[in-house]
Amino acid sequence: MKTLRLDSSEFAIDFNAALKLAAAIAAQQLGDETMLLSWYDRERDLESPAGVSECHQGCPTRGSWDYALNRGARLAVEFDSGRYTFCFL
Repeated sequence: MKTLRLDSSEFAIDFNAALKLAAAIAAQQLGDETMLLSWYDRERDLESPAGVSECHQGCPTRGSWDYALNRGARLAVEFDSGRYTFCFL
């Protein structure tokens, strides 16, 4: 999976703004039929699909990342060293 890492710390964007930007980047890179497979919000310790990290306790790989990899994700957009991560098919 290709990963695009963005530093947005000077812009103070929130989760919703990061999601919109990540979706726009994914559409540009992968086409309009792209689909968000998973995401992680470190600030709120939330992920989607919910609960995918339960079996990854103590593992260096987040469950949302592993979930996307195992379903053929082609692009990850990561903000501020993992503050927000969005994985697209």
